[in-house]
Amino acid sequence: MSNLKEKLNLLPDTPGVYVMLDKDGVVIYVGKARVLKNRVRQYFHASAKPEKVAAMVEHINDFYYIITQSEIDALALENNLIKKYKPKYNILLKDDKTYPYIKVHTKEEFPRVSITRKIKKDGKYFGPFMGGVRCGDILDIIGSVYNVRTCTTVIGEKPKKPCLAHHLGRCLAPCAHACTREEYAKRVKEVLSFLDGNYEETEEILREKMLRFLKMKNLSWQWTIGKSCICYPNSN
Repeated sequence: MSNLKEKLNLLPDTPGVYVMLDKDGVVIYVGKARVLKNRVRQYFHASAKPEKVAAMVEHINDFYYIITQSEIDALALENNLIKKYKPKYNILLKDDKTYPYIKVHTKEEFPRVSITRKIKKDGKYFGPFMGGVRCGDILDIIGSVYNVRTCTTVIGEKPKKPCLAHHLGRCLAPCAHACTREEYAKRVKEVLSFLDGNYEETEEILREKMLRFLKMKNLSWQWTIGKSCICYPNSN
């Protein structure tokens, strides 16, 4: 217990995730905190606790914590660790609700991109996404910039009629044999890079598209503080 008291005194006042261990080193609980120092210490106060919490505290032999940059990051990490360890004392939601991921179906000949809440070993996953980040918005960027498909159409030897997404410039239409495997694979590689956090190329492509549109509409533009864009008609 003296070891626990020492660790409690060293807890930081930052966001993070804490992991409770029993005498065998088994993870029995995972939690998140906006302030680790305050949250973890609450478990060891003498105040009355719910039965489940009291039972858990009796079995805590040690704990460790992971500092995160924000409470949202802590929420994401907590979610992943609960899935990994399945701790005995964590409350599992009855509907098994989880946060959404973006999946690139890399096992397919012409990989598509989709939103999912279940992880399997059949593609590459990015996420989970939370805190106001909408997966639909990200898929919209992927379609607009990289033209990678999001449909479930089966692609075979016989070409199909291109769908509306292709006519809107949002899909290379591999189902219609409108692109080569090499060309499509290059786009998928770029999508994977974007989802890995390399946004510079995506921003540049979107900026170029915007400028072409403004030129076509005879509009001028200027960047403001915070990179907002103000458009106004040309005087000539």
